[in-house]
Amino acid sequence: MNIPWELIDWFPIWLSIKVAFLSAGIVAIIALPMARVIDKYQFRGRNVLEAMVMLPLVLPPSVVGYALLMLIGRNGLLGDFLHHIGLSLVFTWWAVVMAASVVAFPLMYQSARGAFASVNPDYEKAARTLGAGEIAVFFRITLPLAWPGLLSGMVLSFARAMGEFGATLMVAGNIPGRTQTIPLAIYFAVETGDKLTANTLVAIISIFCFVLILWVNRWKQKYKQY
Repeated sequence: MNIPWELIDWFPIWLSIKVAFLSAGIVAIIALPMARVIDKYQFRGRNVLEAMVMLPLVLPPSVVGYALLMLIGRNGLLGDFLHHIGLSLVFTWWAVVMAASVVAFPLMYQSARGAFASVNPDYEKAARTLGAGEIAVFFRITLPLAWPGLLSGMVLSFARAMGEFGATLMVAGNIPGRTQTIPLAIYFAVETGDKLTANTLVAIISIFCFVLILWVNRWKQKYKQY
């Protein structure tokens, strides 16, 4: 298939990559300490908190998008405050980041929880016995041992954020040159009968995610050898 690259709109590609990187970073910053605390400590409401964290994984994307609208929309809890200070998130690329982060969060949390749970607690106890503090134990013992699982979670979050469609459409719309990501561009191309664009974008996102997951799997195999 001869693809006229000069006719391809690259904005959805760059936006999707940018959103996926930002979302993966945001999700990692929040999910890692939460997973560590929930894995290590027992407290009242722990199961309820974990169930709430996992909700976006099982809810329809449209429901997640509607919930975000109720939060950041013009009359939402956060949206009303933002409106009074002259800010608006709905139908901006920041709304795309929020939608992608929410739907990707459970994957990062689940991977982080499993990674931390797989660390042998005897290593941490030995480090504490030798005088290491909790921060030193976490960064020098726990984090390196859990790193393969954490990296897998970040990659899954990245791929999920890049492929987000339903919640993004609800809170950001499908605005070419502004909020249109690869999934939205594919949907629009199919609706208008532009099979060339649809096929090209499907190939790009599929190959990109496949190579990323393949690289992580190979890296994990090499990591285990050391």
